[in-house]
Amino acid sequence: MLRKTYDWVMGFAASPRAPLILGLIAFCEGLFFPIPPDVLLMPVVLGDRRRALRYALLTTVCSIAGGSCGYAVGFFLQPVGEWLLTLTGGSFQAFQAWYAQWGALLIAVPIPYKITAIASGLAKLNFGLFIGVSVLVRGLRFSLEALLLKIYGEPIRAFVEKRLALVASAAAVAVVALVMALKFAH
Repeated sequence: MLRKTYDWVMGFAASPRAPLILGLIAFCEGLFFPIPPDVLLMPVVLGDRRRALRYALLTTVCSIAGGSCGYAVGFFLQPVGEWLLTLTGGSFQAFQAWYAQWGALLIAVPIPYKITAIASGLAKLNFGLFIGVSVLVRGLRFSLEALLLKIYGEPIRAFVEKRLALVASAAAVAVVALVMALKFAH
């Protein structure tokens, strides 16, 4: 089923409505959709490399808007938030424990954004902090991806697709290290 969904999403890349669909998928991924927007961002950027950073901004804004809806579900509709977390493989109790210790740093780790968004609302994480970390992490991820695709083209797409977990983990480690350095510098 996941492969069919992936192929279905990839079919939109050549469409003239690709940016609209990219924004919609980025929004839905922040709330419930199982496919990350990266899989559509890559071919859309490769289709028009001059607009790479525009597409990254669109993806970031729509993803955070979807994540904000996920946050609201967790914050205002706790039973629905808990139910959505169980559907996506998350556990409310596990996230409560993690948030008690790590808070906003969990947004930076490579856990599906919809899970961390809903969990952030459930844990009543400060919304401004949630948005700030989301902008930093999601914006960095999508901008770096789009910039690499703009500069290097198709070969970087193959690299990212083949090593997506490694690339996401390396970016997350860098962001966490930066946040920890800033936190302990004061």
